[in-house]
Amino acid sequence: MRLPTNRQCAMEGDGKKMDQAPPFRNPFVHVLKFTPLEKAKIALMTVTLFPIRLLIAAFMMLLAWPFAFLASVGRSETTIEPQCLWRRLVDIILKIIMRVMWFAGGFHWMTVKGRRALPAEAPILTLAPHSSYFDAIPVTMTMASIVMKAESKDIPLWGTLIKYIRPVFVSRSDQDSRKKTVEEIRRRAHSGGEWPQEPSSQLYQCSLWCFVTLINWFEILWLTLCQLHNEFVIEFLPIYTPSEEEKRNPALFAINVRRVMADALGVPITDYSFEDCQLAMAEGQLRLPVDTCLLEYAKLVRRLGLKPKNTEKVLQEYGNRARKLEGQKLDLDDFAQFLDVPVSDMLRDMFALFDEHEDNCMDIREYVIALSVVCRPAKTLETMKLAFKMFEAEEDGAITEMELAVILKTALGVTHLSVSRLFTAIDAEDTGKITFDKFRNFVEQHPDFSEDYLYTENAGLHSGPCHRHQTKPRLSSNPQGTATTKTANGICPDFSPNDHGTIDGHLKKHN
Repeated sequence: MRLPTNRQCAMEGDGKKMDQAPPFRNPFVHVLKFTPLEKAKIALMTVTLFPIRLLIAAFMMLLAWPFAFLASVGRSETTIEPQCLWRRLVDIILKIIMRVMWFAGGFHWMTVKGRRALPAEAPILTLAPHSSYFDAIPVTMTMASIVMKAESKDIPLWGTLIKYIRPVFVSRSDQDSRKKTVEEIRRRAHSGGEWPQEPSSQLYQCSLWCFVTLINWFEILWLTLCQLHNEFVIEFLPIYTPSEEEKRNPALFAINVRRVMADALGVPITDYSFEDCQLAMAEGQLRLPVDTCLLEYAKLVRRLGLKPKNTEKVLQEYGNRARKLEGQKLDLDDFAQFLDVPVSDMLRDMFALFDEHEDNCMDIREYVIALSVVCRPAKTLETMKLAFKMFEAEEDGAITEMELAVILKTALGVTHLSVSRLFTAIDAEDTGKITFDKFRNFVEQHPDFSEDYLYTENAGLHSGPCHRHQTKPRLSSNPQGTATTKTANGICPDFSPNDHGTIDGHLKKHN
């Protein structure tokens, strides 16, 4: 598989087509790399600075608890109440305590650019992406209400602090939770500024329920507290007012707001979803590399409506049909006929993923393998069994080294893959062929075969967004109304083919 240079079906927010190179990096995989000197600094700070800062930060949270508890007693979570004088005083005290806590965490300077709009002007703040605890900093500075899972309010200490800002709680067990949450946000947004602003934190095209931790939060906390100091900059972008067309089409409004935020952050927009995150993080025996094409493939499968409801039945049917073709190459029209869909720009993008030599032909078996991985990411052996069935010779049910390379590179979503070491290890008798039974027995004895035989032989599988650990983190944001944050302290997701420096913990607020 290969990523095409341009996509024909990429759509701008206004519905116009545009040529846009797809992302070259897996946005759900983060690789941290440190020099020996940086590792030594982290080790030293871990046993000296880290425990002191953690202790002070924990004490500040304990100190904030009684104030939040008293201010929450007797207050309605559903009706608008005027903020009385003593609760306003508590508000100020809590902001000071939280500021001290962040200071103890290494955020010594916090610069605010632009003007934060009043709740009456813009009831919704947008923060993105929700990939670390950094978005909690603007929340504690503004005391804005947030959307949180209902289980959070039962967490000792933390639950009281959360309930103080009167969030909109989401219950995953309630089938009507999505509808109720939307209605509650709408009710608060139309209160004329009486309710605090509601932050929303997404830059990916995800559903409201994408409570996904893209990076290990404790790891970020640990690395941040081990820094001597961290600079935090919040910039409020101008208020984004929807046009009449955007009012009629909320999806268009969301796309355009997202683009404004992405432009301010200097990062590309991705249309990956929660399903893509599950695919990238699936605990199969073949872990997807950071530059896999399968995320792009999965997105096209969804858009074309090709993800089967009866997965096993459809995959077996496709496998049988592909086997009968015996490796015959298909052009675009044949590909459309095989899938029983009309030719479209989106299908051309799908076809281009498998047209590796740009000779307008593809092997349909590769499509079936990729579909199996997307539909069953954790079932590596099931995918391999299906692949062997399509490639194996009728006389002995075996495949060659070259065929194994095609199968595995397609399952990983990469263009090139060497499998010589793996094939030699499986083919102990040196017959030049292996069967599925041999492969399965080998995998059972070597469950980490991909790490031991593929990644060691193909160093490029690990290449990707290096998150450099630097000594001066910085959070940056945008003009009034929206806020972005950038930190250069080491967690810098890079979705583009070239390194752009250190964009870390991207966080935006959009009024």
